Amino acid sequence: MRALRIEIYAALAELLAYPGEDFHTQVKATAALLRTTQPDAAAHLDRFSQQIADQSPQQLEESYTRTFDINPVCCLEVGWHLHGDNYDRGDFMVQMRKNLRELGLEEGLELPDHLTHVLPVVGRLREDEGDELAKNSVAPAIGKMLEGLAGKENPYEQVLLSVMRLLPQAQAASTGSAT
Repeated sequence: MRALRIEIYAALAELLAYPGEDFHTQVKATAALLRTTQPDAAAHLDRFSQQIADQSPQQLEESYTRTFDINPVCCLEVGWHLHGDNYDRGDFMVQMRKNLRELGLEEGLELPDHLTHVLPVVGRLREDEGDELAKNSVAPAIGKMLEGLAGKENPYEQVLLSVMRLLPQAQAASTGSAT
């Protein structure tokens, strides 16, 4: 189960990285990975896949840039959504950099609080620690991003909704409801 958790969070992180030539294949593979254990999350990726089916790699890159790079409401830096540009964000980034190092994950070009780094950390931490990071940091940040995308018919909203379906509070809500 731990290996699957690691794989799922890493795959979702890849969908929030700048899209490459094989992006359509990655989306479909991630949806297939989720389908048996997280069908609600997979359904969001299936919708995303349908919405971007006709987009060329260049169009995907443009959509990604418009959504995440030049739209501050939807930037992918978790710490910025939680703390803005104050010292608490710096503390969060220091902790994330420490987590990346301890878990053997490469930091890459993005800041350590970027979702492409945070999601793999969530997947690799002990489950209780990962769930705490997801609940206290990832969910509030993605919640703010989703508010910024609401009503804009942006296909990336589906990727963010897919991630939200995996987070502990979403799972608790779905198992605790009668529907």
